[in-house]
Amino acid sequence: MPLLNRLKEYRARLGINQQELGKMVGASRQTISSIERGDYSPSIVLALKLAKICEASVEELFQYEEDETDEKNKF
Repeated sequence: MPLLNRLKEYRARLGINQQELGKMVGASRQTISSIERGDYSPSIVLALKLAKICEASVEELFQYEEDETDEKNKF
């Protein structure tokens, strides 16, 4: 998946679990877990909320990397 993240690292720095972070941003523990595993890409609003809680920029938390399929599908 091309969206990489450092959410687990930042959450650990805050000393909170997935459930607590989920409550803080209005998401479920399962959503936070899916984001950390890279199975789910958050909405812009959720990414902004996570960045604010983590006292980081969205770019510090999330990084998009194009893969070969993206390059082939360019117009």
